[in-house]
Amino acid sequence: MKSTSRFFTASCIALITTAMSFAIRGGAMGAWAAEFHLTNTQIGWIDGTAFWGFTLAMMFGGPLCDTLGLGRIVTLAFFGHLVGILLTIFAWNYWSLYAGTLIFGIANGSVEAACNPLIATLFPDNKTTKLNNFHVWFPGGIVIGGLTAFALGAAGLGWKVQFATMLVPTAVYGAMFFGRQFPRTERVQQGVSTGAMFAACVQPLFLLMVACMLLTAATELGPGQWIPTILTNAGVNGILVLVWINGLMAVGRQFAGVFVHKFSPNGMLVGSALLSALGLVAMSHAGGAMLFGAATVFALGVCFFWPTMLGYVNENFPKTGALGLAIMGGAGMLSVSFVLPVIGKFYDQGIGARLNTTDPDLIAKASASIQAAAGLETLGKVAVLPAILFVVFLLLLLARRAKRPATA
Repeated sequence: MKSTSRFFTASCIALITTAMSFAIRGGAMGAWAAEFHLTNTQIGWIDGTAFWGFTLAMMFGGPLCDTLGLGRIVTLAFFGHLVGILLTIFAWNYWSLYAGTLIFGIANGSVEAACNPLIATLFPDNKTTKLNNFHVWFPGGIVIGGLTAFALGAAGLGWKVQFATMLVPTAVYGAMFFGRQFPRTERVQQGVSTGAMFAACVQPLFLLMVACMLLTAATELGPGQWIPTILTNAGVNGILVLVWINGLMAVGRQFAGVFVHKFSPNGMLVGSALLSALGLVAMSHAGGAMLFGAATVFALGVCFFWPTMLGYVNENFPKTGALGLAIMGGAGMLSVSFVLPVIGKFYDQGIGARLNTTDPDLIAKASASIQAAAGLETLGKVAVLPAILFVVFLLLLLARRAKRPATA
């Protein structure tokens, strides 16, 4: 029991390191644009690197969890975080920022690749709830990172100092994992063959959930990366709005067991999609303090998306094992890597349309009011993603009530 608790706590701290980067990087995007003379589209590509790097690590690391062992994947995460932080701090141009963000993304993906199956193995009878409890520390880490960025920024300390703070949780989780004997994955313990694992990953319903993961992750993380920049131009502190959103998500995930019992994972996904769409539409029409109200609706929507998708798949398709979790997480992050520059492009186009220009220099120098209007309009466009999900999840819920789907 003591070993189980230590593994769970260390996993949570590793996820905090992962999540802090989302807030701190989101707050640094404006400074990067000014310091390195980059467009919003270029910033979107840099930021997106963290997400497809995440996908790269999960897609390779997930299947290797069974053969190399969970401990080696965690070691990769530790050194990736260390190198990624330092390279970003000492970046000198677009490509060095790109490389630092990519390495950090690979480390983040390695954390998810190892820790999701580790927790599923440690808590085989309570997967969805424990995965939600673990993923408390994704929004929780964003809150920590956001408050750190806000406090250090208010003290006149720039983004490089803010990035350096992530070395602390990196060192802590590295020390907690160091020298520990990791358990074998649940799939290995149950004697499920590699062939059966791959076969389970091509079932139609599993593939549908992978497709849905593309949209749930883009809904949660795409707007989240742009909110600090967009809402600050709209007259509120965007970092504090991001902290508020993720604080609510952290609280919600801590009590996920209550919701899972009352609504079922499928029912939670229907409600999440509806509230996410309403929240984004509300933000696109709000201003000032009302943005916090709209952000609250959005937070309640995206709160359970990620961990409930993982729990749903692992409970209904247990033979997919670590590979199934890796495919889900990897697909989600891959979609975000593409949606971020698209959001950046919509943002630039919205500003350009208001100025009647395509000149990137003029777009970058647009007034805060013009940037705010274009940015909020862009958030509204993202609402189409959860609207699609609402229809899909509702149909799945109705089909499930008519006939319970077969498990793998």
